Amino acid sequence: MKTISAPFRYLASLLVLLSLFAASCSSKEGKVEGVNMLYGKDSKTWKTDKELDATGDKVKQTDSEEDERVTFFANGQYNMSSNAGAVSGKYTFDQAGKKITMTPNGATNANVFDVVTLTDDKLTLKGTDGSELRLETE
Repeated sequence: MKTISAPFRYLASLLVLLSLFAASCSSKEGKVEGVNMLYGKDSKTWKTDKELDATGDKVKQTDSEEDERVTFFANGQYNMSSNAGAVSGKYTFDQAGKKITMTPNGATNANVFDVVTLTDDKLTLKGTDGSELRLETE
């Protein structure tokens, strides 16, 4: 059996660490990009990928919840639809504060969510109770 010299082992270890670092940096989780990622060119529809409760446990989705969709429009409007009906309203996105405020039409109270992740194909919203809704583009 041939032994590997110390410089070669050092180089191999360095390459492995470098590749692990590069892989971890490429993760999109926790990245909040520009507001246009929310609505694309004119509008973008998002569907539920996963829901987590405040403790981080996965919440089982009903068939109706799996069919829910939210569409954000470039003009600051949104539409949420499901088998049970639809809700429309206005939204504002504070990129610096990483918050989205959604106000249903006719409502006096708004829903405010922390935006944990916003990329071209992933959106994670965190509620005030710590629960998370992870969405993906349709």
